[in-house]
Parts: sequence; structure tokens; C-alpha cells
Amino acid sequence: MMDLSDSTPGRFVEPDQELGSVVVPLLKGVIYMEDNPALWNSLLALEPGVRDYVSVMGLELILDEAEGYAFLRSRPESEETGSGNTGSGTVPRLVARRQLSYPVSLLLALLRKKLAESDVSGADTRMILSRDEVVEMVRIFLPEGTNEVKLIDNVDAQLNKIADLGFVRRLRRQRDMIEVRRIIKAFVDAQWLSDFDQRLTEYREHLGRERENG
Repeated sequence: MMDLSDSTPGRFVEPDQELGSVVVPLLKGVIYMEDNPALWNSLLALEPGVRDYVSVMGLELILDEAEGYAFLRSRPESEETGSGNTGSGTVPRLVARRQLSYPVSLLLALLRKKLAESDVSGADTRMILSRDEVVEMVRIFLPEGTNEVKLIDNVDAQLNKIADLGFVRRLRRQRDMIEVRRIIKAFVDAQWLSDFDQRLTEYREHLGRERENG
């Protein structure tokens, strides 16, 4: 039986209040163990209740204890029918889909591939890269003579978008350094990586069209 009391004599914590203290942060974004250990421990303790709670909203909890992250996503059946029309008996979508640009998609794939290579080599679980290293990763897919200043500005803009999505974060006091967050593995999976060459071909075709239209 769950103990709903805390250390304060005479105080009782309502179940919904306890669940809400975890669900609300999840609805706002990803929860990381390293960022908020107390919240993470509460999530682990309340996991079954959280799963039942969010399922009513057409969501499912994705929790990876080994990697230390958790987030909510729409259930597959909700993605197919959740158009926002509650009159049909379906649950409206609470987690919006995001359409990523080709450059951002490419950079996500390159970072995910780099993380996979780092894991295979048995390197540190944290992957830290400099902006210059990221620029070099992207450069090989661009035509020779690409303006250097424009390239760096574009990479910075793409990194900012990826940081907003929670896949990387800039290090404090070292703004030219980023950490690739391991949650990227949940979004860019093994199947996605297996199609990497095809995606790169699509990206090169996209660049060709841009140059023709430029």
C-alpha cells in the first residue's frame, strides 16, 4: 500500500496532487535524472500511477532508467485518430508533431551516428563536442567553396533548434561546446540509422534543388 503521508505530522498528500507533481513537469518536456534527482525518484516511485494517469489523455510514458530520461508521447492509436475532434470519441493530440528541416534532420542523424560510434568504442557515456567538430561533420556534405562564416552561423542556428528540442545542450561557460543528450537514441533509432544513406541522398538532392533555385 502506498504511503501518502509525509514527514510532517498531521499532513496528508492527495494522490492526484502527488501524481500531478510529476505529470505536470512531464507535460512540459523531458525529465532527466541528472538535472532533477528528486523529481526523477518521485517518477520512479509513482511510475504505475503516472502511466495510468497519462493514458487517459492518450499519452504513454517513455522511461529509460539506464539512460536516465523520461518523456511523454502520443499513443500510436491516438496519433492515427487524434485530429483534435472530440466529437468522434477520440482523444485530441496533446503532444504536437514537429516537422524538421533537412539541415536539422541531417545534423540529428550525424550526432546520433557519432553517439553510436562512441558507445561501440566504449568511450565516456557523455559525448562532448566542440562547435568546430560539428561544423566538420556537416562540411563534407556541402559543396566546396561554401562560405565559412555562413556555414558556422547555419550550424549554430541548427544546434540552437536541436537544443530547444532537448537533444543537445550547450555547456555553461563554454558556449562553443555541446553535450549530445542520450535521449536522442529514443528518437533516432536503429532503423532510422539503417536508412541513413538513403536520407543522405535525399539531403544532397535537396541541396541541389536549393542551389538551382538560389
